Amino acid sequence: MKPHYDVVIVGGAVIGSAVAYFLSANPDFTGSVLVIEKDPTYVRASTSLSSSSIRQQFSNPVNVRISQFGTEFIRNFADTMQVGDDRPDLSFHEGGYLFLAGTDEQAQTLRENHAVQRACGADVVLWNAGELANAFPHLNVEDIQLASYGRSGEGWFNNTGLMFGFRNKARSQGVEYITDEVVAIGREQGRVISVTLASGHVIQAGSIVNASGPRAALTARMAGLDIPVEPRKRTLFVFDCARTPEGTAKVNDGRLPLMIDPSGTFCRPEGRFFLSGCPPVEDPTSDWDDFEPRYEEFEEIIWPALAARSPAFEAIKVVNQWAGHYDFNVLDHNLVVGPHPEVSNFFFANGFSGHGLQQGPAAGRAVSELITYGAFRTLDLSEVGYERIVENRPFLEKAVI
Repeated sequence: MKPHYDVVIVGGAVIGSAVAYFLSANPDFTGSVLVIEKDPTYVRASTSLSSSSIRQQFSNPVNVRISQFGTEFIRNFADTMQVGDDRPDLSFHEGGYLFLAGTDEQAQTLRENHAVQRACGADVVLWNAGELANAFPHLNVEDIQLASYGRSGEGWFNNTGLMFGFRNKARSQGVEYITDEVVAIGREQGRVISVTLASGHVIQAGSIVNASGPRAALTARMAGLDIPVEPRKRTLFVFDCARTPEGTAKVNDGRLPLMIDPSGTFCRPEGRFFLSGCPPVEDPTSDWDDFEPRYEEFEEIIWPALAARSPAFEAIKVVNQWAGHYDFNVLDHNLVVGPHPEVSNFFFANGFSGHGLQQGPAAGRAVSELITYGAFRTLDLSEVGYERIVENRPFLEKAVI
């Protein structure tokens, strides 16, 4: 470990490692990079506990384009991240997302979102109830007014594979990783200058990237800054069902996509099982160390919604469950990417609110461009910059799960 690094990244999960990879892969960046991660097992990282899915069905063009880049990056991941003979295959299942609308308001939202998605080139179609029933005959469509289905570019993949792929490639390109914890950040006037570690080491830094996930606010406060991000608990359930739901061979090989019920409950295939979750009835700030699943959500919310949607889901049994934390942006549930306007060498990559895995590639590339060039070179993410936090100006996105 050297006494000075051009870039110090606080947090080594998918976001921090994506930034590290894109910096080290850019021939125009010739500096040194250090990633500080306090838990190299990542067992409680939001990355490891996520539902690991990607979609292009958003309402804001910026989010659509972020995921379009993410999809292509994931498709080519094994080639891009190859180190020696190791080619990390993410097992990307392009099963699509299926949004169901049960009210006039929900249907209108799907239509408006679809117009945005199509304008961006997303492969998304709208189905009426009859078309939905033809594609997936086991679904109850009596209360469905409209459905939105992603025919390609959406699905699910290996979450830790994405993180470790970025990490291993970054290390092969000269990025250093250490196991330690940042306990203080030095600042002089309008710049951050150093990090102090729990081990007692003080490291000088040319720039600092906040990639601390749900602990983003703690890292920001060390620099005398603030960001409205806090941990919010989400529980996921894996269940088996006595009767596997089948569709038509013409759609998704007969398998159910990632379906979002009008109630907000979602499920998707997970091997021979299914993965499911739901919006919590109450959503308080979670304790940092609270990873106890909300077991009652399955019996009280998820199972009734799924059983009403398909007879195949009437007889199901939970085989696993876990809880993870969203790095929840209280202002608008969307990512914050970019420098602080008054501390120009402190960069935020936070507040993904459940979208960190799918938005990690674009966010990592964006932060690396800001550090290298002082501006975005590919996808302009200025709309999700920190300035909106200062101005209390939400970034509007209607398709939040």
